[in-house]
Amino acid sequence: MRFPKTIVLAAAALFLPCEGAAADSCAETAKTQLDLNLCADETFKKADRELNELYKKILTEYADDPKFIEKLKMAQRAWLKFRDAEMDALFPHQDEDRYYGSVYPMCSASWLTTLTQERIAQLRKWSDKVQQGDICSGSIKVKE
Repeated sequence: MRFPKTIVLAAAALFLPCEGAAADSCAETAKTQLDLNLCADETFKKADRELNELYKKILTEYADDPKFIEKLKMAQRAWLKFRDAEMDALFPHQDEDRYYGSVYPMCSASWLTTLTQERIAQLRKWSDKVQQGDICSGSIKVKE
């Protein structure tokens, strides 16, 4: 199935998460579906790197609380299983050659980026810390 370039570019604008001027520039200069797929993949890789850096930062900042570290690692493993199951639910026929067409890599990477950005937002509370007096902050450290 072949899509007109305007439809592909419109789809890219809808599905590609905004990651600043670099991602916009990539999508704007893309001339083929392959280019759009590569842009989406690079955007996902950037989000994945950010998630891994934040996760490592939290592990370092909370190294004095081994019980928290153990629970955070369990939560992260569970999130990875959720992410993969969510992708399987979104694209249940991904193993069937050409089922979703040439836009599949772009759409898949875009969904992975969205899920990863949501996880970054969830983890950021441990890195950002809370104000003194927040009585429901659990394991989140207080800002100094």
